[in-house]
Formats: sequence, C-alpha cells, structure tokens
Amino acid sequence: MSIQIVNTIDDRHPLDAFFQPRAVAVIGATEKRDSVGRTVLWNLLSSPFGGTVYAINPNRHQVLGMLAYPNIKSIPEPVDLAVIITPAPTVPDIIKECIEAAVKGCVIISAGFGETGEKGKELEEKIKNIISSHKIRVIGPNSLGLMNPIIGLNAAFASHIANKGTVGFITQSGAVGAAILDWSFHVKVGFSKFISLGTMMDVNWADLIYYLGNDIYTKSIVIYMQALGDVRSFLSAVREVALHKPIILLKGGRTELGARVARSTPYYVESEQCDDEVFSAALKRCGVLRVDNIQQLFDMAIVLGKQPRPKGDRLAIISNAAGPSILATDALISSGGRIATLSKETIDQLNEVLPPYWNHDNPIDLLANADPQRYAKTAEIVLKDENVDGLLVILTPQVMTKPLETAEAIVKVPNPYKKPILASWMGGYKVEEGQQLLNNHGIPTLDYPDIAARTFYSMWHYSYHLKGLYETPSSREETSEHLAQKALAKSAIEYAIRQNQIILPPSLTKDILSAYGINLIESHIAHDETEAVHLAKRLGYPVVLRQVPIPGRKLDDPGGVLLNLHNEEAVRKAFRTLTEFLTQGQQACVFPGILVQPVVPRDGIEIAIGSKVDPLFGPYIYFKFGGRMSNIVHERAVGLPPLNTTLARRMIETTQIYKAIKEGKACAGFNLEELEHLMVQFSYLVCEQKLIQEIEVNPLVISPKRIVALNASILLYPIDTLLEALPKLAIRPYPTEYTFKWISKDGREITLRPIRPEDENLMIKFHQTLSDKTVYFRYFQLQPLHVRIQHERLTEICFIDFDRSIALVAIDKDEKTGEQSIIGVGRIAKIYSTQDAEFAIMISDAHQGKGLGTEMLRRLIQIAKVEGIKRLCGTILPENRSMLRVCAKLGFTLKKPTGQEIIAELILS
Repeated sequence: MSIQIVNTIDDRHPLDAFFQPRAVAVIGATEKRDSVGRTVLWNLLSSPFGGTVYAINPNRHQVLGMLAYPNIKSIPEPVDLAVIITPAPTVPDIIKECIEAAVKGCVIISAGFGETGEKGKELEEKIKNIISSHKIRVIGPNSLGLMNPIIGLNAAFASHIANKGTVGFITQSGAVGAAILDWSFHVKVGFSKFISLGTMMDVNWADLIYYLGNDIYTKSIVIYMQALGDVRSFLSAVREVALHKPIILLKGGRTELGARVARSTPYYVESEQCDDEVFSAALKRCGVLRVDNIQQLFDMAIVLGKQPRPKGDRLAIISNAAGPSILATDALISSGGRIATLSKETIDQLNEVLPPYWNHDNPIDLLANADPQRYAKTAEIVLKDENVDGLLVILTPQVMTKPLETAEAIVKVPNPYKKPILASWMGGYKVEEGQQLLNNHGIPTLDYPDIAARTFYSMWHYSYHLKGLYETPSSREETSEHLAQKALAKSAIEYAIRQNQIILPPSLTKDILSAYGINLIESHIAHDETEAVHLAKRLGYPVVLRQVPIPGRKLDDPGGVLLNLHNEEAVRKAFRTLTEFLTQGQQACVFPGILVQPVVPRDGIEIAIGSKVDPLFGPYIYFKFGGRMSNIVHERAVGLPPLNTTLARRMIETTQIYKAIKEGKACAGFNLEELEHLMVQFSYLVCEQKLIQEIEVNPLVISPKRIVALNASILLYPIDTLLEALPKLAIRPYPTEYTFKWISKDGREITLRPIRPEDENLMIKFHQTLSDKTVYFRYFQLQPLHVRIQHERLTEICFIDFDRSIALVAIDKDEKTGEQSIIGVGRIAKIYSTQDAEFAIMISDAHQGKGLGTEMLRRLIQIAKVEGIKRLCGTILPENRSMLRVCAKLGFTLKKPTGQEIIAELILS
C-alpha cells in the first residue's frame, strides 16, 4: 500500500475569483465620461478591496492616471477576475485570451448577444463552446456586475457600492438591480453580496445559491428572477440551502401580460413557458418563500435573517394605542393567523405591572402614558406564555412616548424560548432613532402594524411548510406484491401500445389504477341504445350513463353524465341525449360510445386527482373538487411527484376540501390518512409509468364507507415517442435500481439500498452501535451521540436529493423477529459544477472486518460510473488503516498533501 506525498491542494472555491479576487482587470477601460468602462474602473479604484486593479485598453497608454495594458496576457501577475466591457463581436476572442492567461472568472457587462437576434445567439454559442472545456467561469452577458460590500469590492456599473449587510441578492435584470440598490440606501438595507446574473451563459442560479449558502456573511438569500434555466440544478440547490438559510424569491412575468413583456427582454427563453401554479408548487416543495413585490422581498429577507421562525401562528400584540392594534389584528386574521389567548397566569402577572383599567385581553393596550419599563415588563411576561408564538410591539409617538428609550428597553428583554419579535415604531423623524436601534439589535421594524402582522403570518406559513418537508413520513416497503402490481400496470400500457391506443379504454384504465390501489367502478362501453340496455340489465338498475374519456372534453363536463336511470326507457332516452351532446361539432368524428355503470351511493365528497406535464417541470399532480363541484369551486392544489404522506397532507390542507372533510357531515369519521395514502400511491403511478402523458380520476368519491373512482382517463404519449425524449421529473424519485443483495462472510443476506426519509429511527439505533473510534474515523472528531441523532441533522442525511448524492444503507433483518437494522452507511456526494464526487463509509462496530466496507465501496463505485462521475475521492485519517487497505484493494491512488489527511482518488472510465 503506497502513499504519494503531494503539494498542498488549492481549496479555493471557483467562484472566489468573483467575490475575493486578488487581481481584477477591466477590459474596455476608458476615460470617456459617463461610460460603462470608466464607471466600472472608477468603482474598483475608489472602493479598495485588498487586491490590484488593472486597466486594459489597446489604444491608450494611461486610463485615469494608471498604466493601461494592451491585453490581458501582458499583465505581469495572474488575474482572478476580468470585467469585460467591449462590443459583443470582440468578446469571444477576449475570452480565449483570458483562458490563455489563466483568468479564473469573467463578468461580461457587454450587451448585444441573444437579445439582438440570430447573430447575437451565434456569439453566445461561440463563447459557450470556448469555455466548455476549460475551468473558467463566466457571469453574464448583459450583467450589471457584482459587489462584495464585506471587503469593499465594487465591480459593477453602479453609482455607489451597496451598504454592508447580511442579505445575498441575485438579480437577472440589471435595471431592477440598479433600482433596488438605490432604494436600499433610502431604507438602509445592507448586502453581503450583490450580483447581477444577466442571461446566465455559464454561472447560474444554482452556482450562486450554493456559494451564498456556504457564505458566513450571508444570512438570507433574495432572488429577482425572470428566467429559470436548468430546473433540476436550481431545485437541488434551493432544497439544500433553504434548510439552513431562508431563500425569498420574486419572479417577473406571472400574469399573461407580464409574460408577454418578459418575452422582449434579454433573459427570455422560449422553452421556459411554465404554469405559474406549478412553479409556485416547486418553490414550496423546496422550501423557498415566494413573494409578490419588492417590499415583501426584503421585509421577509431581513425578518427571517434576524429572527427565529415561529413554532405556531398565535401572535401577541402590545401597543400604546388601540387603533394600530385593531389594524394588526384584522391583517393577521385575514391572512390566516390567530390572536394568542393569554393564559390566566399571564393575565395575573400583567395585573401586577399594568394599571387596573387595562383591557385584560390580547392585543394588550398599554395606554397612551406607557413608559419604557411598562413596555419591557409586559413583553417579558408575554414571551413566557406557552400560548404565544410571536410578539408584535407597536409604538405610536404620543405626547408622553419615548421612542428611543422604549427601543432600548425592548432590546434588553429576555427571550429564553427564542420567539420572534417584530416591531412597528409608527411615525417619521420622531421614531427614527428608535427604529435604527431596534434594527441594529436584530429586531426588525415594519412601518405599519398591518404589514408587521402579515409578515408574522408569512413567517409562520414559511416555517410550517419548511418543517413539513422534513417530517419523517410513514414507512413504505417495496414488497414483491407492489413489484407485481407495477409490472401489471406496465403490461397494460404495453398492450395498449401494441393496439395503437394512446387513449386507454376503461378496462385497461381500471387495471392500471387498481395496480396502485385505486378502485375504479365497473364500467362498460355501449355503442348503441340496445347495447346500453343490455349492459344496464346485466349490471342491475339503477345505472349511470357517462361520457367515455376523449381528448378535448373534461371528465367533469356537467353535460357528460346522467344519473339514476331506473328502467329501459330512461336508459334509451339518456343514451340519445348523451350521444347528441357528445357528438356536437368537432367531437362527432371521435365518438367512442357511452359508459354504462352501476349507481354508487354519492354519500361523501367528490374530488379529482390528476397529472399533466409542464414544459419546464415535467409531470405534476393536481388535486381539486371533482364532479359537479368542480364547476362551482375552481381552486386546485398542485404538487411535484414523488409525494410522501406529509407532502400529500400539505396539498390537501391548502384546499377547501380539507375543511369539508374536517367539518362537513358527509365525511364525518373519514380517516384522512386513507386519502393521503391514495395520493402517495397515485404519485408512484406518475413516477413509475413514464409513458403516461395525462391522467385524471374524476370524480373520486370519498366517504367513511368507501373511496371509489367513478370515471378516469389515461392518455399515453404518441406511439413513436422515445423513452429518452420523455419529460423528466423535476425532483428525482427514489432510485430503486440501486438496490443490491449481498451475502456476508458469516452467511447473512444483507440488503444494500438507497436511504429513505423513514429510515430516521433506524439511523438513531445505528448510531447507538458506534464506538468513539468509529465516530472519530468518520468525522475526524468526537461527536456525542445526542448531536449525531438530532432530528435536524438526520433530516439532512435521510431526506436526500438523489441528483446531488446517493447514500446506501446496509440492512440486516433478524430471522426470528423480522426486525430490520442498519449496520452500515455509505455515500457519494457530487461536487457541484464538476464531474467529481466525494465518498464516505461508516460500518457498525459489530460488523466490521466482515467484508461489508469493501462491498459498500464497490457498489458506490458502480453507482458513480452510472451517474457519470469521472473522479471519486475520499478523505481518510492516516491511522484508519483498514479503510486505506480497502481503497488500495479497489484501485484507489492514495495521496497525502503535506501535513494533511490522506486523499483516496479513483479515476473512473
């Protein structure tokens, strides 16, 4: 086992070239007044950032009193960042020169690319081809530039550098960025990073979100978006980062008219037309807070960056006047929040510090003569109340009010339970000092109490959905029965394709749905009156006649069903009526007959569940009222598959269906978990049966007695569609293909499979089996058990994004009890924007030395090859000899940077 000694590895992040450059070159620097080249150069010179600035202009010897160089290659030291401000046709050759000069990053401020037509698009493609095989990163074109106020870097076409702060801001629109920058000086908002992305030729949302996610100076990330770009990389990035830092997003072009205007901008991409509801669902699924305007964008960024998220929606309000409290209460209730009910103990304590004539209720009126001590004592008492999830402190500048002193008292109030505190110091110059002091001490101030109340509810709504993403769902084992059902559905689809059918008949639709546990009522097609009567007699009266699913006509069309037909005459008349209705106009040529069904008691609620394909996000699931109600209530909930039970419940909760189930008589006693399970099964259908283009079950009757589908339609993709051409799921589903069986040295059958969210409890038990030595070898430090098994930590391990990493668990099953246990964990994590990945393995002490570590690493190598990874590496302590031997046996090269741990590296073909 040989170990190579190598030089210390450069561990700087590729994007450090943009935000921590040691040398910056301005290509296109000039002295022309009010020009971009002069402004950017002056900004860099007038705001020292600790690096060197170079001017490049082949036509001048000096620019602004400094030496001008003819090109990037003539600069005497390595350049990290080049800011390009030259005509678009010159940019490709300049990029080539930057590559030759080993420049690490370029910002292209120049315009004149794809937005100008075909020639501009050709220039963009040319630059993409040039940089594709090199490590240089590019922001732009059409970028305003970037700033790092923390170190003083201003590489932007802007009048002033942004104030220092904790908000990382990314915008596509330079104009919006410039306006927000100007606004930020007025409202005293500061930034950790300020980035204008432009048209995202190379560096995209995901690159910057990951970077800001790891930036210690960034507490929240704010995005103004016009085009999304790579969907999967964006969703992967926000899913990972939103768990630690709030991400708030505002997207232009939500309305039809706004979208039309967006098409005329440089950032518009023809292929990016998506359903706005689906986009919102994707953001919610990944923990991103979407807002409607710029004010909300920064209000939420500041509030979430400074205050803890509330654990509930109950707000306490204290004020020195009733009017503002009323406004706040109305705003909170209309948003969906609740006014906290103060406990008797809290009321008793308040009686001791407030005048006898106080209102004895929440909101608490401190009265016009409230002094700072009254504010502080009241706030301290209220924050201890278990019924209170957050506090809003309102101050109006009355005659006896002391805004600054009151603010000083509030910031000293103990908050042992980490509840969010918001303030609204109403007024102008009289309250400015108090506002500033509160903000400086981490208590955000909102101009008006109604805005503050809505902000609190938005905090709770965001927190509730974020928490829901990482709640441990109920377990689901992939049994042989499920595999058989999945195969049955697949064979039904293959049969339809062999018959050249893309609209599935009721019999095949029933087979597919039943394979996933959805019961579709018995249905038969009648092509004439006589056949309809024959089928009705066979089924037994009364019967229902219903339209057969056909493209272009909704299943819940009010004229498409006739109910409770008790005799032959009624059936014949109904058949004629439906035939006339369904064969009007263009439908006449595709009339497929009429469905005849038995009557099912409609003693519950009729809903609909379906799936369609979004051009950008791929398949999505919708949930809404079905049958007759669908023409009255037009709301729907949208979600991205795959779903688990928690995500299914979140979808249900956003609709009036949830209220009808909880409060209506028709569903009294209905077990909501049954509906959650059905939605999860439906999401498996959508994920696994990739040839289905559209599916709708409508109506689906749910009641305490039954869940039964009365009608359903399935539309396949055209017969000649290639599998690789099918739209991909925006969120990668569980990779069942990475499940393996292995026989250990002692003869036990071990299952290696990807980790699941529901493995959290098994992971807790696994960590209980680990010795200090095993923990030290894995984490390079001793971590106590209570730290390793925290829910928040295990959430990150079990709720895995399979586009970013694959974690395998080794499952041992007790032969007597059938109880499962995890005896080993292995993981490969892709290094973003590279074809590299890191691996790590940990085996339970009782199972070490039995070949499991070798088998685990062998399988990880196999998976890495399938995932397109070219280089696999792991960091190992020198004293971990057994792991080093395993790596050497499997072909890894062992390298030891001076004074560091050993790097095991494997180049994959």
